[in-house]
Amino acid sequence: MFQELATVFMKKLKTILQSNPFTIFVILISLIYIVFYINNPSSNYNLNDKYIKGYVYECENQEDKTIIKIKGKENVLINYYDNFKCKLGEEIEANGKMNEPNENTNFYLFNYKNYLKSLKINYIFNADNIKIIDKKIPFIYKIKNLLNNHIQNYNSKGYLNALILGNTNDINDDVKNSYQINGITHLLAISGAQVTLLAATLLFILNKIFSKNISYLICILFLLFYLFLTNFGASILRATAFFIILTLKKQFEIKISNISLLIITMSILLMINPYYIYSLGFILSFTVSFFLLIFKNIINRYNNYFSKTFVISLIAFFSSAPIIINNFFTLNLLSPLINLYFVPLMTFVIYPLSLITFIFKPLDNIFLNLVTIMENASLKISSINFFNLTLGHLNIFLFILFYIVIIIILYKWQKGKNYIILLFILLMIYHNINCLNPISSLTMLDVGQGDSFLLKLKHNGGNILIDTGGEKPYNDRKPYDIASNITIPYMKSLGIDELDCLILTHGDFDHAGMTLNLIKNFKVKHIILNEENNSLENKITKTFKGKITNISEGTIKIKNISFNFLNGLNTHNENDDSLIIYSKIENRNILLMGDASSKSEKYLLNTYNLPKMDILKVGHHGSNTSSSNEFIQVVSPKISLISAGKNNVYGHPHRETLKKLKQSKILVTKEDGAVKINLNDLTIKTAR
Repeated sequence: MFQELATVFMKKLKTILQSNPFTIFVILISLIYIVFYINNPSSNYNLNDKYIKGYVYECENQEDKTIIKIKGKENVLINYYDNFKCKLGEEIEANGKMNEPNENTNFYLFNYKNYLKSLKINYIFNADNIKIIDKKIPFIYKIKNLLNNHIQNYNSKGYLNALILGNTNDINDDVKNSYQINGITHLLAISGAQVTLLAATLLFILNKIFSKNISYLICILFLLFYLFLTNFGASILRATAFFIILTLKKQFEIKISNISLLIITMSILLMINPYYIYSLGFILSFTVSFFLLIFKNIINRYNNYFSKTFVISLIAFFSSAPIIINNFFTLNLLSPLINLYFVPLMTFVIYPLSLITFIFKPLDNIFLNLVTIMENASLKISSINFFNLTLGHLNIFLFILFYIVIIIILYKWQKGKNYIILLFILLMIYHNINCLNPISSLTMLDVGQGDSFLLKLKHNGGNILIDTGGEKPYNDRKPYDIASNITIPYMKSLGIDELDCLILTHGDFDHAGMTLNLIKNFKVKHIILNEENNSLENKITKTFKGKITNISEGTIKIKNISFNFLNGLNTHNENDDSLIIYSKIENRNILLMGDASSKSEKYLLNTYNLPKMDILKVGHHGSNTSSSNEFIQVVSPKISLISAGKNNVYGHPHRETLKKLKQSKILVTKEDGAVKINLNDLTIKTAR
């Protein structure tokens, strides 16, 4: 009786799956669910919680802190600024403060809050103390701890962790950056190729022992356990789910296209966690897989392995290009060729050897030498900048347009007409589109308690950065790299690949602290400093190989725009000697006050006949030591810009300063995030 019911059920299921309306139905249901879920978020914790507990499922010891992820009432990320050794599966409790993750407060950049949501984490808990309350570890976590401990004994542990457990934390950041530049980061992700190889190997062994059906069942159970070992990473989740569904299709002879199955797989996973839409790995994995399935006839046309690999790399490159551009703002035109070398190396040598090395430790140094060769090759290739294009952020119109062009050209290729070169030409045109930019803009970046302003002149007329921001180390904690995480990515998002000039108003760390990082990782032609240099400015002078100008008063032309430096006090005080910069751009009067105090303001009033300002960068982050009544009345700004960090200990901006500026439009980074002003018409855009 049961067998008959099962047979009837499978026939019904096959009929449903084979119908196109079912695929459409799944898509619609998942879309409705995603929209509802995201617009109606729920959580079992709140910001008032001072105590949490749960089971550790991930633990990472960094230089200045321990990062622990726990499963309690819900997933939580714990920051503990001390060294804490814990085992996966242990139950811990922590006391401290609950915080919401920071949203992106600068245009186009990485959104940490959304990234954590894709991991089902809504809160960050800053722990004052942690203790283990239950050392009894579940069996599956014992296995995971055993594997982790085993890998830690290897010299090649960075790559064994990455290729077997999906954890890239131990791989050098410069090496990972080179992989990203070369377009081969996907090789470090456990995805379709690795899952297929793993499953095929396992099935080959199992089929010698068990029946075909039992072998598939054991293989599927193993892959599900492997998902747990890799913390359900997006790419392996897609690959495993798709493999399981394809297996079911094959076993039950369901006549449904692989594209429909891929769409159903994606829809099911999004219903499990709607925030996967914020996971770059998830989006790229499904996008590339979708294009490879749609245009499989192009791939099947080539029999030679290297030709086939090159075509797959080309399709993957162009199908992922708009997404890569909007996340990293750079694209390496050589990426398909680079993949032609690295993909076979990884598929047939590095990955299989990682599995063998994991079992046979004597192969450790051989494996390490091979991955070192791969690293050195990647670092060398990534240093070739000629083919590495900086491409500005694509708005929604250009994003869709890019995909329409990509689909049309790939469709033509499938029909036998190869216009793929047009896609490369399109990328080159977009790379040079700044020449047509009709707008000059001033952006106040949100760099916390510091200053950094970017002036972008129209028609590629020049790019000037005023101050870099900078956070000082606190209690031996590693300072946040503002240059690599904010300044440089933001400039690249505008299509800027070099600075015509970097102006440092003075040598305080919150204004010039990221200069060395900036000039190490970005091309700067000219640096302007004031005439009173401190130790940081002296170090910058010794390090920088380009043109350096020291000035307090006078005029310097940068790309046909006059920048007037107005502070001649020379008091030997960093703040009072800040460079004060006045310029007229697009017929707009702009005055940037650095950290100048009321003493410097008095000097300006006595020395110069200042016009009324369209834009005033308020002195010293809105401190009450600046912005005197007399000064504000004279310059009478239309727009007042204040860069001040959230919850800063100085109380910037001060209430008295805000009162003096109340006749103007006041914009503060700690409330508005980054602020971009169109200098042609003074329209304002804020990141928050």
